[in-house]
Amino acid sequence: MALKQQQEQKQTQRLSPLQMQVIKLVELNTVEVEERIKQEVEDNPALETGNDELLNDTEPEVTENKEEITQDEIMLGDYLSEEDIPDFHTGYNERKDETNFIEISYYDDQSLIDSLLEQLNLLDLDERRHTIATYIIGNLDENGYLLRDLQAISDDLLFQQQLDVTPLQLEDLLYEIQELDPAGVGARNLQECLLLQLARMAPSAPVKLAELILTDYFEEFSRKHYDKIIQQMSLSPEDLREAVDEITSLNPKPGNAIGGALQTAMNNITPDFMVDSYNGQVTIHLNNSNIPSLKVNRSFSEMLKGYQENRESMSADDKQAMLFMKQKVDSARWFIDAVKQRQNTLQRTMEAIVNLQYDFFLSEDESQLKPMVLKDVAERAGFDISTVSRVSNSKYVQTNSGIYPLKYFFSEAMQTSEGEDISSREVKRILKESIEVENPSRPLTDDQLTRILNEKGYLIARRTVAKYREQLNIPVSRLRKKL
Repeated sequence: MALKQQQEQKQTQRLSPLQMQVIKLVELNTVEVEERIKQEVEDNPALETGNDELLNDTEPEVTENKEEITQDEIMLGDYLSEEDIPDFHTGYNERKDETNFIEISYYDDQSLIDSLLEQLNLLDLDERRHTIATYIIGNLDENGYLLRDLQAISDDLLFQQQLDVTPLQLEDLLYEIQELDPAGVGARNLQECLLLQLARMAPSAPVKLAELILTDYFEEFSRKHYDKIIQQMSLSPEDLREAVDEITSLNPKPGNAIGGALQTAMNNITPDFMVDSYNGQVTIHLNNSNIPSLKVNRSFSEMLKGYQENRESMSADDKQAMLFMKQKVDSARWFIDAVKQRQNTLQRTMEAIVNLQYDFFLSEDESQLKPMVLKDVAERAGFDISTVSRVSNSKYVQTNSGIYPLKYFFSEAMQTSEGEDISSREVKRILKESIEVENPSRPLTDDQLTRILNEKGYLIARRTVAKYREQLNIPVSRLRKKL
């Protein structure tokens, strides 16, 4: 076998530490960036916060050169990350001390698991049963359901904690957990969850009938086949309506009554942008109120400069120390530049969005929202689509009337019979209004909704109506039917 030797020219693209920093920081919201900066300051002794100039002219140049990140490089980050979306004044540096933003609380600070474990301590359980009950609670999902099979939990306890527990013994403890608050927690399916809640209600004829329906006719109830239930149970429509009212008043996700770990983390929404409209002008600000200025530690830089001036007389240990300091100073400068480039990217993206949705930000009238997709913003901001997607992910903007997720302003374009482009949000609004005023005993089908929209001049197909209905979390007509 003859060996061949040949030359080959190949072009590859590698991301520098600065480029990787920018890609990661652009994805983060304001709160996450604050935490990231705190962590970086703790980890890197060459980086510190302060009000002085970020870099001093007398500091030694230890980096190769300052880099400006291209959009191709940011787009390339998609393959390197495991997580993968007119006239106005820009106040990027004008309101650094601005604290006038709204924090909206949605959940209780205590998690579901914490609440249940606290209640568990009040039960009369020995150490072994308490350990087992704690393990069961740890297997509940965010909605409060136990979706794991008891046999699988039994196997886990045997292998992980050397506890030999039968599924029957686990079920006995599960019944005790199901007595805890909120009602319905620890259920293994929706049927059991609803029955657990009914069992805690004051006894009445509608409640007892509701229990019978859920026990014997759960499938018919879930499919809203009320005629079958009336016929098979020999009920009057009024009796069935009262029982159904009791059932629909229950909570199918009891765990949501108490915030989970993720919910607690999202307890407060802090806007990333603030857009004000006043006297016919729209003003944009980045929310930098809690983001500190960064600089390279002066003492660190001076020590590095001293080492470099005496390089020839340095010992091996001194050279190792100089290399360590150079790495830390480089890392600090990369991080400072990455934070600057992140702020610039966010600012330019938000400016493009305001330009495209200027009429909405001026009036905050939803009907003024224009069709807008990632490509529109990318072209106006001069970025790649993937960059705009990263900026719009998990970011919020505060306006005069409230807080909106940045993705709220993106929508597809639809055409009217007159050829006018409108936002798909307008179609969804009409769709929702039509369903709200429908006859509950004869809800509108997707075909009927399509005809209504077509009559109003919106060229839309039935499958598109079905897609928009699902995006609005509105069930099909059969499941919207009421007595």
